[in-house]
Amino acid sequence: MALVDLHCHTSASFDSLASPRAVVAAASRRGLTHLAITDHDRIEGALEARDAAPDGLTVLVGEEIRTRDGDLIAVFLSRAVPPGLSASETIAAVREQGGLVGIPHPFDRFRGSLSKGETLRNLEALAATVDWVESWNARLVVGDGNTRAAELALAAGVPGVAVSDAHTTFEVGVAWTALHGDPSTPAGLRAALATGPTFVTGRASVYVRLITPVAKVVQRARGRRRVRPTAIP
Repeated sequence: MALVDLHCHTSASFDSLASPRAVVAAASRRGLTHLAITDHDRIEGALEARDAAPDGLTVLVGEEIRTRDGDLIAVFLSRAVPPGLSASETIAAVREQGGLVGIPHPFDRFRGSLSKGETLRNLEALAATVDWVESWNARLVVGDGNTRAAELALAAGVPGVAVSDAHTTFEVGVAWTALHGDPSTPAGLRAALATGPTFVTGRASVYVRLITPVAKVVQRARGRRRVRPTAIP
């Protein structure tokens, strides 16, 4: 049995202060076997986390990609996918690398969700082209977005997963998905998702949600500049 979280951030994201090393240490302590590091529009944190991962924890190099239509999650990347493409163009760019794609928090009205704007009318068709939908995002604390996401996954005929969407070490492991098989490769993850995932769900506290705006201010104060996409050596 694999215990998998397909959405987690590190300090490589503009809204997190959790170092990659601290994130993987927390994931290992809490029993996860696979963790996708999906920082916003970059993979440097994922590469660092992969190299720092303790025995028993496999890090999937991923990215949360800001498309013109809303956010997408990608894993098994060898280089960062640039933001600003359409959702369909982004999916194609991930597929070119042999990666898999998921839809994060599709109905969270406070974030860059695909349900906003014109994409809503074609959301079910778009969902049918990805590998999973986040049916439970632990950071979605207001409204019925998780229920609607589960309904979207069912209507599109794709697996639903539970994720922490952790931006702090406190959140790592609050939600994850149990899978049969070995999700360490694209084919393995796809096969494991097809067998029927089991959710283990929790909800991030309001206190933890409030940490994110603070992290954004601190990151801006650091004067961090964006860097060119990094490829896996």
